Amino acid sequence: MVHNPQIDNDLGQPDTIAAIATPPGFGGIGVIRISGEKSLDLVYLLTGLRPEPRRAVLCKFYDRHGDVVDEGIALYFPSPCSYTGEAVCELQCHGAPVVLNLVMQRLVELGARIAQPGEYTKRAFLNGKLDLSQAEAVADLINSSTEAAAKSAMRSLDGEFSAQVDSIIQRLVKLRVYVEAAIDFPEEEIDFLDDRKLMNQITDISTMLDHLLFRTAAGRLLRDGVSTAIAGLPNAGKSSLMNRLLGEDRVIVTPQAGTTRDTVDAHIDINGLAVRFIDTAGLRSSSDAVESQGISRAWDAINAADISLYVIDSSLGVTDDDRKNLRQLDPSTTVLVWNKIDLTGQIDPSPIDEFYCEAFVSALRGDGIEQIHSAIAAIFGFDADNTESTFIARRRHIAAIKSAHRFVDSAFHALDEQKAGELASQDLRDAMMELGKITQVPSSDELLGEIFSSFCIGK
Repeated sequence: MVHNPQIDNDLGQPDTIAAIATPPGFGGIGVIRISGEKSLDLVYLLTGLRPEPRRAVLCKFYDRHGDVVDEGIALYFPSPCSYTGEAVCELQCHGAPVVLNLVMQRLVELGARIAQPGEYTKRAFLNGKLDLSQAEAVADLINSSTEAAAKSAMRSLDGEFSAQVDSIIQRLVKLRVYVEAAIDFPEEEIDFLDDRKLMNQITDISTMLDHLLFRTAAGRLLRDGVSTAIAGLPNAGKSSLMNRLLGEDRVIVTPQAGTTRDTVDAHIDINGLAVRFIDTAGLRSSSDAVESQGISRAWDAINAADISLYVIDSSLGVTDDDRKNLRQLDPSTTVLVWNKIDLTGQIDPSPIDEFYCEAFVSALRGDGIEQIHSAIAAIFGFDADNTESTFIARRRHIAAIKSAHRFVDSAFHALDEQKAGELASQDLRDAMMELGKITQVPSSDELLGEIFSSFCIGK
């Protein structure tokens, strides 16, 4: 006979959290995760059973009236051998939202608190199960939009990125100890601060930071992707190009100029790089109020994008309106797309030199589309064949590495030019502090809250 849990037995334990860990919607299985000191007690009151550690138990879930809500699986992971480092229970229910909500409702009645976004991973970090960069990699893995991004996030989650950072920090520690020892013992006849081996070690650390920055910069592209606005005059073939890039008829194409009135966007995977293409209205002067608003939105999208593909009708060449538009674009992030080469069979005889990335395409036939892919990668220095060595990184990681690099360079100059050991020691300390921000406890609770607030509920 199955035990019927007591009604209205409230454990009053606000620090035990619960949340639905599977995505919203219907599914075969829905998972609820519970973490905290009272996890096993909550499961007992919900099911009448206390699962043995790491053994799946078939059980029934009861509501406050003793009626069966669902039948599923309960698992128990004792502290510290769990994801959060706390006692964790996992309930596998049928994946109907109403069932999951009824089980969650009963857990709250029994004393659980609904988890905040990212609270499970935050607890894992605070309990020493993950360092900060690994914790952030959890969210990056969940949000990966390409295979390369997922693999890169997994490398960071496995601790490869943290190990690289910690290795540099340890080298900085040894250098700082050496410099401070030389300062503390000035009576020694040997001038330790003039030792070229010391300078070479600082140079080696600078090189290591260069390499780490390269790997993380590529990883940031994998994480954030690239937004690319397709711009140009009406009827240059922007919408046709958009459809060709996507491999589907996503945008309406007609011979009538001004068909596109608002921005249309879609994402695709280009050799591991997530690219968001944005089709925009034709850029021209217009007295039509609706079209003018579309053109204004087009410029907003172009200015906000990482890259612009400016499409030129090669059968007409570069017009005065084209030149007027191009003057408002950044040459370093603009690709000139010479379209309709199926009509001309040749490129424009007077290319615009300052726009160093060009592609010659036929949106109608699909010729030259690979040139656009290559141009986008070239602008950011993205190498699709070399993503195996990248780490998923965030802007704060890159900022910390750059700042540490500046302090290391400053330490080199302090020793090489000024022979100022005190200044070099402080620079090395500051470099250590900057790198420590990547993996260690941040000094600001606000920063910690901001990092984990981007996570989904249940993770």
